[in-house]
Amino acid sequence: MRQITSATFISLDGVVQAPGGPAEDPTGGFTFGGWTATYWDDVMGKAMGENFAKPFDLLLGRKTYEIFAGHWPHQQADDPVRKVFDAATKYVATRTLKHFDWVNTKSLGNDVVASLKAIKAGAGPDLLIQGSSDLVQTLLAQDLIDQISLWIFPVTLGKGKRFFGKGTLPGAFKLTQSLASTTGVVIATYKRDGAVKIGDFQDPNPSEEELARRAKLV
Repeated sequence: MRQITSATFISLDGVVQAPGGPAEDPTGGFTFGGWTATYWDDVMGKAMGENFAKPFDLLLGRKTYEIFAGHWPHQQADDPVRKVFDAATKYVATRTLKHFDWVNTKSLGNDVVASLKAIKAGAGPDLLIQGSSDLVQTLLAQDLIDQISLWIFPVTLGKGKRFFGKGTLPGAFKLTQSLASTTGVVIATYKRDGAVKIGDFQDPNPSEEELARRAKLV
């Protein structure tokens, strides 16, 4: 089965909107577009390169697809990111776009969840979500994201689109990798790890019966 990973730039207060530039996504009066740009260093560049080193397909929301399609195909042909993005199949969640100029692009159709379940069950490389905050909300609500890579920037933004929205399901995650850049960015990778595990500091070793009782109260 193919795995879905979401790689996301996120502020300390959970905002993911418009990390790349002022014109990226000003919806809702957001004025901090480009809030990640001044933190980039060689550590982050190396980590990004490692993320792109193995085969993957891209999973994108419409807005992120349009941003990427307006940029990467127009870079030099030998640009390493362009080369891997061109080679990847781009699956796009959209009901409005019917024609795609970027090579290897496919629509997920009207039923995004059903399409992704079928794609996950098939053969092929893992799927990498870049940005696409609206699509992420849909996938979190359906528990379809297997791994989350959070690039946590040392900044608070106050308002804006957030990674974990109202549709987020309760669930546990396991930290599998972490790294800090010279500019204070923490790159933390988490994999799904079953249900939320509850406890009690007054009773550090509860019985299975007590755990089951508490689970019913949640």
